[in-house]
Formats: sequence, structure tokens, C-alpha cells
Amino acid sequence: MKTPQLPELPIFRTIAEAVAELQQPAYVIGGYVRDLALGRESKDIDVVTVGDGIALAQAVGAKLPGRGRVTVFKNFGTAMLPTKEAGEIEFVGARKESYRADSRKPEVEAGTLEEDLARRDFTINAMGLSLNPEDFGALVDRYEGMKDLASKTIRTPLGPDVTFSDDPLRMMRAIRFASQLNFDIEPDTFDAIIRNKDRIKIVSQERITVELNKIIESPTPSYGFKLLFQTGLLQLIFPKMALLHGVEKVGTHAHKDNFYHTLQVLDNVAAAGGDLWLRWAAVLHDIAKPATKRYDQRVGWTFHGHEDKGARWVPGIFAELKLPQGEEMRMVQKLVRLHLRPIALVKETVTDSAVRRLLFEAGEDIDRLMLLCRADITSKDHTRKERYLRNFGQVEEKLKEVEEKDHLRSFRPVITGEIIMETFGLKPSRQVGELKEAVMEAILEGTIKNEMEPALAFLLQQGATMGLAPEGGVIHSPNQA
Repeated sequence: MKTPQLPELPIFRTIAEAVAELQQPAYVIGGYVRDLALGRESKDIDVVTVGDGIALAQAVGAKLPGRGRVTVFKNFGTAMLPTKEAGEIEFVGARKESYRADSRKPEVEAGTLEEDLARRDFTINAMGLSLNPEDFGALVDRYEGMKDLASKTIRTPLGPDVTFSDDPLRMMRAIRFASQLNFDIEPDTFDAIIRNKDRIKIVSQERITVELNKIIESPTPSYGFKLLFQTGLLQLIFPKMALLHGVEKVGTHAHKDNFYHTLQVLDNVAAAGGDLWLRWAAVLHDIAKPATKRYDQRVGWTFHGHEDKGARWVPGIFAELKLPQGEEMRMVQKLVRLHLRPIALVKETVTDSAVRRLLFEAGEDIDRLMLLCRADITSKDHTRKERYLRNFGQVEEKLKEVEEKDHLRSFRPVITGEIIMETFGLKPSRQVGELKEAVMEAILEGTIKNEMEPALAFLLQQGATMGLAPEGGVIHSPNQA
């Protein structure tokens, strides 16, 4: 592992000039240094100074062309300075912190560099690079962070019980870094998470969810979820998911472990490039299986209706986890509800009618749905898995064929409720809904095309069976002048 080197950016020399004038040592510290050592891109630059961080930021800003605009956060004793070559740089004075048992808000006071490094979460984040003229660029590594980077280890600078009790969110961060970087959590640190897991209850749900999303977005998210489960944190922050774990057996009948199946689906979606919300659909696609599990002596374990119940649960789960309640949630809900449909098509004869219905219900999310469903094929029987995937290819070809012919991805029936009411002189009523549903069913079944003339003729026939006639005896197409 090579010692990290400060990039040749003019801003760092400018900071060094201000440091010399103010006579207060300063260092680039934390994640930026870690990422330099790992060769990862990082834009978050934190500068710690043994002195007044706001004063240093203002002194640096005054040296920039046009005088850099410094944003001061007095309550936190920090300042933010935007730069062209390095993005935003945060300045803060070195400090030490102490915590009360019932709060994760620290009491903060000025401290030394050593005290500031000691309060960091992990050794790999407790390194600094000097911005002082006399040793510019020198590495400060009091807690052997470079050694832990080389051995791919997550470890706390101080005793882990102190670190996690002081700030319980660090337990989530330990697992998040392990998942993002594919690092191991050092045994004493791991055991301390288990001992202190209940402290997570004092952390806001919003901050927990930020870390959970980062775990979900990591290259192999199953690793992070396994660590969450093994430490007992998952049972506290997301109990519905923890309930997926386990296998029940009656005689020769046993179901698969739905927790590990879900993690495999999640990894498959991640490997295919799925975004955060498609990954959430993978997390939640079988979430209602424990609630729908039944034993049938003839067929064994069943989970009938888990897709519908799971879809009904999605808004509540998103609300509990403080996830967005808008378009993202509705998309996840749709995918959970439909995730068995393409697989059902694989098992049966693929008819145009069934494909039309799937395209209509999935709409613009059909590609996401198909990616999720491919990811859901996790059978250990390779012959069976290959057969499913081959059949799946046939379904996808049929989807393309029907989509090109019928354009159902953004399907809207030409006959609207307004046209029905105008045609028969009706007010909003159950009859209008029944006629609208009948027209839509006929289009999806392929009985009629989604064009005005055949759809209108069908509407008149349906109306006649219900004793309805066109108002005035004549009906004009909306396309007519």
C-alpha cells in the first residue's frame, strides 16, 4: 500500500500560505486521505486546523481570485469554501468530544490534533496529510490506518465500546464501509457492535436510512446485510427483513431460506447495474412471505398472495424507513406486485393476451421488471435455471413483438369515461366504469384494436346489452368535425 500523496492542486499551497500567516497547523484529514491511498475518487475534502477553522477558511478565501465566498456555520464551528479545482472544502478546528449516555449529540471543545484523530470513527479515517510549510504533504497516521488499509480491516482508534457508545451510528458505518470496500471488521470491533447494538435506538431513522441505502448501493450488498443480521442490528432497524431468515421443515418438505434468497436476488440486480430503487424492489419482493407461509400436505410450503400483500406493505415500509413516498415508492410497489407475472408466463403458453396485460400493467417499468425477474431465478439446479432463462428469453422476444405492434408501454384506451358518458347521456356511475372496463378488456384480449372506430362499435354493442342507446339515436366519433 503506497503512502497517499497530496494532488498537485494550487488550493493546497494557498492553504499552506494562510497556515503560515496565522501560525495554526492544518491537515487534510479523513475520507479524502483514505481514498487517495486506495486510489478511489473522492471530492469531500476536510481540513482540520489546531485553532480557529472559520478564521483559516476566511484567510484562504481572501487569497483566491475574486475572494472566495466562505459560508460559515457558527453553531458547528465550521466553514465551507467552494473552489474550482477541488470542489467544496470544509474547515474546522481540532476538537475533542464527550457524550451523555442518552444522547448522540456531543459536548464539543477545542482540542489537539491527537484528540481530534482519536474521536474519529475508524483508523482508516483517522489519517491526515500536512498542509504546513515545514512538512507539507507528510502523512500523520497515529493509529496505523495504513496498516489497516493494507490488511482490509475496519477497526476503531480507541476502544470500540467507547467509540460506538459515543456515536451509535458508527456501528452502521462500520458495516457500510466493510460492504463498500469489501473489508473485514476486526473481531473486537465486531463483538462491540453486538454488545452495543441497542444504542442504535437513539439514532434518527433518517441517518440510519442514509447508511442502509449506501449498503444497498455497494458492489455486493448481501455482505453488508449479512453483517447487519449477524450483529443483531437488522432485527432492530428492519425487523420485517430479518423475519425472512430461517427454514421450516415438515417431514420431507422444507422451503428455501427466503433471507438468503433475497440477498442473492439483490446481488444479481446489483451485478446487472440496477439503481437504488430497483435494488429496493429486490429487497422487498418477497418481504411478505413469512406472513403468507402455509403448509399443505400435498405440495408442501406455499406463500400464496405474498406479492400482493408485499405490495400493500411497501408504502408503510417506506414511511417507517423515511424513504420517499412519491414516484420511487410507487415503482417499487408495482415491481413487488408484478414480480411473479413474467415467471408465470415462462411456465405457461405465452399468449399475446397475457403479454398485453403485462405490458399494460408494467408500463414504462417493464424493463426493470424483467431485470428483477431474471435476478429472481436463483435455483441451484443449473439445468432448471438454464431452462427458465431460455424460456425467459422467449418471453422477452414476445414482449418486443407485441410492444412494437400494439405500443402498450404507454397504453391508454381510446374510449374514455367522458366519451362513454357523452355517448349514452350518463352521469358518473358504476355503469360507466363497467363499460370502460369492458372496452379495455377487449383491447387487451385482442378482440378489438385500440382505435376509435372498432372501439366505438364495441362500446355500442356493450351498451345495448345493458339496455343503453346513444343519446339522440346517433353517435359521432370525437374525431369527426
